[in-house]
Amino acid sequence: MVKRQILVVDDEVSILKLLNFVLSSQYDLVIKTSGVEALTWLEEGNSPALILSDLEMPYFDGSSFIHNLKISGFYRDTPVIILSGAKNLEERVSQMPFKLDDYMPKPFNPTQLKEAISNVFIKYDSAGR
Repeated sequence: MVKRQILVVDDEVSILKLLNFVLSSQYDLVIKTSGVEALTWLEEGNSPALILSDLEMPYFDGSSFIHNLKISGFYRDTPVIILSGAKNLEERVSQMPFKLDDYMPKPFNPTQLKEAISNVFIKYDSAGR
């Protein structure tokens, strides 16, 4: 069985290690530590099944990264889940000019994250994407 690929974008090493531990048995993870790295990887023609991104990263934050994805023709339908320790996360998400599939505050519950990912894939599979 081929694992679905998830692009993980976060600058916190501890979060990346935790995500790798929790998700790598079920998914093929591609780890990038900035929005710039992630965008470069995507521009090389890669197309993940899902993107997990932090909002607060240096240089090119998660909001800018996701905005660039959503205005592109290639990735606007790629599901996105935000994992962030940002203050007022719910308010920030509600003010974004694009749709997110889900979001979770850090620290997150690994079981809830797995459920959120599964629910996103179920939704997209049933929509024929």
